[in-house]
Amino acid sequence: MRITISKENYLKAIAEAEAEGETVIAATLARWLKVSAPAVTMAIRRLKRDGLIQVGSAGEITLKKQGREIAGRVLQRHRLIERMLTEIFGMEWYKVHDEAEQLEHAVSADFERHLIEKLGPTTDSGRNPQWTSLDRLEAGSIATVMSVFERDRSLLEYLDALGIRPAAELEMVTRNCDDTLTLKVAGKPIQLGATAAAKVWVGT
Repeated sequence: MRITISKENYLKAIAEAEAEGETVIAATLARWLKVSAPAVTMAIRRLKRDGLIQVGSAGEITLKKQGREIAGRVLQRHRLIERMLTEIFGMEWYKVHDEAEQLEHAVSADFERHLIEKLGPTTDSGRNPQWTSLDRLEAGSIATVMSVFERDRSLLEYLDALGIRPAAELEMVTRNCDDTLTLKVAGKPIQLGATAAAKVWVGT
């Protein structure tokens, strides 16, 4: 069985969507990968044929053992590349995801081993159960940004411009009637919509 970049992308997307708490169906993959419904249908057929996924009676897609192992390897390489770009090369945090998406398929097992020796092992990409989404933070609470679960580069850049980035400390000032939040970041009050705030995970 030949494992192509396309297959790796689909398997990784299934694992990532599961980590986000989603029930994965064909429409989920079309949305995550920004591909057409017919393309997803063909990919699911190939992955099922190769014994990498199983599809339930309601169309729910889950990874079988080998598919989960492949997805895990790709995710680990993705996270290692993100860490390499930020920790070694100092690239801005909002740029590293897109770069890692391109490079993750080109990493050999030998280079992966060297990255682990240099950076240390990666952690699980899922959300820490002790974190909470920013939109759920109580007024008056002070928290630290732990991660941003978002793939849209423009939103990541927008958050960065507001000072909302990993390791930043912020305060929830108030919830407004227009579905925005007033926050204080680095002593400066800012407004943020609740939808965007839901993408930001914080620790208190």
